[in-house]
Amino acid sequence: MVELTLTHDGGRWVAMNELLAAAAPTLEELDSEVGRLLKRSGLLKTGEKLRVFMAFDNSTIPQWIRQYAQHYFNRVVDISG
Repeated sequence: MVELTLTHDGGRWVAMNELLAAAAPTLEELDSEVGRLLKRSGLLKTGEKLRVFMAFDNSTIPQWIRQYAQHYFNRVVDISG
């Protein structure tokens, strides 16, 4: 499993960790970009499937809503090579 931190910069979704950083205007496009980067880095081989956990960085949303949305933006995506 690959773990990424997910944020939104006002125009694009951004997913990153110490090895890769991907950005795209939609979550669907972000998933594709993450898959492309995983393949290019060698972490995802042709014919394999990799589970990607994206944990939303709650510090980017207002303090008052964090208590209601601790897990709301987290995502799990299976990406095939």
